[in-house]
Amino acid sequence: MSLLVDDDLLNDDYFVSPADIVMTETDEKANKKISFIKVLFCVLCFLLLGELVVYKYIMPAFASPKVTVFGQKNYSPAEIAAKLLPMNSANWFDFDVEMAAAILSSEAGIENVIVEKRFPDKILINIEERKPVAVTFVRVDGFTSAVQIDKNGVLFPAKEDSVFDSATVPIISGLPVEYMAQGMRIPGKYRPLIDQISKIAALPQNYFASISEICVLPKEYGNYELALIPSQARVKVITDRALNEDALKYMMVVLDIVNQIGTDVSEVDLRYGSVSYVTKGLD
Repeated sequence: MSLLVDDDLLNDDYFVSPADIVMTETDEKANKKISFIKVLFCVLCFLLLGELVVYKYIMPAFASPKVTVFGQKNYSPAEIAAKLLPMNSANWFDFDVEMAAAILSSEAGIENVIVEKRFPDKILINIEERKPVAVTFVRVDGFTSAVQIDKNGVLFPAKEDSVFDSATVPIISGLPVEYMAQGMRIPGKYRPLIDQISKIAALPQNYFASISEICVLPKEYGNYELALIPSQARVKVITDRALNEDALKYMMVVLDIVNQIGTDVSEVDLRYGSVSYVTKGLD
């Protein structure tokens, strides 16, 4: 019995040699090895990334938060941190933004405060301090102390290391304020005076450089008048409550005329649309 073999089966396209079988097995092993290395590399990268996340984000969030304070001039970051100590925040997650803002806002010298949390461990505190437009003197703890007044009539103490410029921040005397409480305001009827002073201070000309003191003179029925004490002359100028740029220009013109006359004047009265004066001999 004879075996017939088709010649086409002996072509190269169908014939697989033992060498080809060996090469196929070697490629499969190499591919498996490469796949294993890729998987191992991905696992190591994942572990490294996880460690990075833990050390950079998770662990800092559970540590004491890093507080950054900016915008302030008279308050040091250490003072702000000391005021927040009662919160007893052990970590970033425990830090109460609203409570921190409430604590700092209760400080008389702070007008506005914004507290923000930045993951993983940052606390940003932006402080806007009150700006004085005038200074008065009240008794605090049994001693007479300088107290500043902002544009809204809020009284707040001057910091020990802060110095106000009397040439730009006028001194007001005669206000019926005998003591100071936290967040206290001057009586409502005197707030227009503070508003007038604030508007004058915003002008390009420094009018308060020529005024050493503004005295409040109470009148009957709750009204008041003003006595201005010029810084360059020992003359008291009596005027009404309308303290504005025109009134100050008028006062300066009158004082120049009085100085040119050379009369020994102790008081000038600008009320009622006329000018009168009193000499020292008639005091």
